[in-house]
Amino acid sequence: MKKYQLIIAFVFSMSLSAQQKIDRKALVTRHNVQITSIDTLASLTVGNGSFAFTVDATGLQTFPKFYENGIPLGTQSEWGWDSYKNTEHYKFSETLKDYQQYGRNVSYTVQIKEPKRKVDAVNWFRQNPHLLQLGNLGFEITKKDRSLVKPQDIKSISQKLNLWTGEIESYFEVEGTPVTVFTASHQKKDAIGVKVKSDLLLQKRLKISLRIPFPTGDWADMGTKWEGTQDYKSTLTEKSKNEAVVTHVMDSISYNISLNWKGNAKAKKAADHYFVIESSDTNTLELSCLFALKEKKPTANSSFSDIENSSIKGWEEFWKSGAAVDFSGSTDPRAKELERRVILSQYLTKVQCTGKVPPQETGLTYNSWYGKPHLEMHWWHGVHFALWNRPELLENSLPWYQKVFEKAKGIAKRQGFEGARWQKMTDPDGNESPSSIGSFLIWQQPHFITYAELMYRAKPTSTTLNLYSERVFETANFMASFANYDAKNDRYVLGPGVIPAQERFKAIETFNPTYELAYWNWALKTAIAWKKKLNQKVPEKWETVLAKLSPLPIANQVYLATESATDSYTNPEFKTDHPSVLGTFGMLPETSLLNKKIMKNTFDLVWDTWSWDKTWGWDFPMTAMSAARLQMPEKAIDALFMNVKTNTYLKNGHNYQAERLTLYLPGNGGLLTAVAMMCAGWDGSTEQNPGFPKDGSWKVQSEGFKKMF
Repeated sequence: MKKYQLIIAFVFSMSLSAQQKIDRKALVTRHNVQITSIDTLASLTVGNGSFAFTVDATGLQTFPKFYENGIPLGTQSEWGWDSYKNTEHYKFSETLKDYQQYGRNVSYTVQIKEPKRKVDAVNWFRQNPHLLQLGNLGFEITKKDRSLVKPQDIKSISQKLNLWTGEIESYFEVEGTPVTVFTASHQKKDAIGVKVKSDLLLQKRLKISLRIPFPTGDWADMGTKWEGTQDYKSTLTEKSKNEAVVTHVMDSISYNISLNWKGNAKAKKAADHYFVIESSDTNTLELSCLFALKEKKPTANSSFSDIENSSIKGWEEFWKSGAAVDFSGSTDPRAKELERRVILSQYLTKVQCTGKVPPQETGLTYNSWYGKPHLEMHWWHGVHFALWNRPELLENSLPWYQKVFEKAKGIAKRQGFEGARWQKMTDPDGNESPSSIGSFLIWQQPHFITYAELMYRAKPTSTTLNLYSERVFETANFMASFANYDAKNDRYVLGPGVIPAQERFKAIETFNPTYELAYWNWALKTAIAWKKKLNQKVPEKWETVLAKLSPLPIANQVYLATESATDSYTNPEFKTDHPSVLGTFGMLPETSLLNKKIMKNTFDLVWDTWSWDKTWGWDFPMTAMSAARLQMPEKAIDALFMNVKTNTYLKNGHNYQAERLTLYLPGNGGLLTAVAMMCAGWDGSTEQNPGFPKDGSWKVQSEGFKKMF
């Protein structure tokens, strides 16, 4: 009898456990995005992590000029880089300027004001290479009077992004005639599948157009420059009655756009770099459009149904993997909105930030900073994947650090340091880009140790240690080399010749930024632990620097932004930009340098006096992380919902910053990092969901999260 009772109890326990698991499909789909009007900030995106395609309310990229000041209608892939011809034979050495650092000349690549030759060289290396907008795939619709349809002619809009399947279903009418469009992206190829149903096809009033823009070469590129002086060529080749290929040849890249369709249709050249697919005798057209580098063995295209099935399967696998959190049942009125932001941020970062190259801050939608990745932002783009128990999505980009490893070591060597100095503003090949701020940043330096440690925690084996150890150790070698010995005070100092994460301080005057000191401490300790795990000798220099690293700078019982800025909280200029001092105990765990009481004082001062209207999207999650570690969960929630423009989350989930930066993926990644930490906690924490208030207003059901450091 007792045996049967135990069995029944076990079955009941298993049943209860099953009941308590989050219904992930219900969780995700209740946040499907619904669009009912032309809204330039509500563009929707499909993609696979290394390729993204963003559409307007028609389900394609029909009105790119109209949308260019909102969320632009981009088509980008991580391989799509071009450089203008270097007709003036600029040399990278022309971008270098020597600065006195540690009693010697150290060269940095910076923005130079004169002479003109060097100014032009700097601009060329900032501008090149640039990420391309590969092509605009939209509708060409004519009204009964034969005029082209304009945005105001699109009526009865009903558009839905099905997050569970990654498919966009769009419905609209033109002069009373319905148009239904399905849009999806292949999850293994850079291919878009489109299915269109409308009597406008029978009337030959609806065509699909493919238009290839010229790169702007500017800081931003919305994919709407239709004219250019470059001698680019776009050639249409018919392969069969249902297949054609457009080959686009540029300065340093050539790529194919393969078009396959089901139904009676024809591809034609309408003008230079402009093609149309026109159907006949049918009201339904299925089209697949594959973007790929021109190669001897071209990638095979897929049918619409194959692309749709790939999307459905890939997204279901994604949502069923990793962690999840459900806030339903909470009485705090902000809970539903936080859940929406969390779900949409997962979708957006999966689509735009999971390729083989660290992403730019605007992902694969449009260029900012010429499309170039900023390695200090890779922390915000990628750390959350590991905490959400999807480490493989961060791991995708880590081999890139091996690819650019020699160039990182070359930077350190040129500057007279040891090890590898990781690039800041860079490109797919790891080249430096001139920047009077970026070249002096150092907080990206320990990031690789963070990523490696996350990978080790996900898979704690000697194989993991051996895979990443060389890059970890050369990172630490630079860090120990960069720290300068101050004999007078018997300590090691960071700078001068440094700009903190809070980019408000002059490089040649700044030393010992608080967050960077703490990060140096944590990263060197972690590198030492890796040496010991591998039974290797710990370099004496690492231990010496760690033991004598400068203390965190304090004045009036608060941490300063930097030791060199004693007016950190009295100078209004120094209370803008990132309050990175909070990252000292937020992004980072408690280190031996930290005094938690002083950190609490610092948090309170920053909270009360910071110019929050002059901050960025990831500052709010960073603040929430610090509040959570300081056991102030109410403040953590308040930080995530601070009423500031740069903390805006649009209908599509994008973190809006300003007119020139309408989306900002580090904000989305930061939100996911903070929520993961608020759910799972951090090393040493034992409380369940420690970042959420315990007054009963938050009902938090979470599963699958990994602890933060």
